Amino acid sequence: MNRKILLIEDNEQNIYLETFILEKHGYEVFQARTGPEGIALVKRIDPDMILLDIQLPEMDGYMVASELRKLLVKKVIPIIAITSFAMPGDREKALAAGCTDHITKPIDPDTFISSIEKYF
Repeated sequence: MNRKILLIEDNEQNIYLETFILEKHGYEVFQARTGPEGIALVKRIDPDMILLDIQLPEMDGYMVASELRKLLVKKVIPIIAITSFAMPGDREKALAAGCTDHITKPIDPDTFISSIEKYF
């Protein structure tokens, strides 16, 4: 059985690249373009991991991570922030919101999979 990854991202180029890499490595990818859409999808698909953009419409990724942690209180599901926010304190802010880790954009296709697979 393939592991399910929920990608919450609104940029079409990032969606395409991340989905391509993940599917190439055997992951089943589900996509949401907004935080509320991603939260609703978590309830339906029970993902093994969530990849979360921080700059989202409607709700930013910090709010989404916080809501997901409330929803997933009895489950250990890694939430990885994937963001262009790379200033001092941005990683800590993502972790404080409930993210497991922080990967900066643009992602490196050569290291992307190894960066997330350590959480399986």
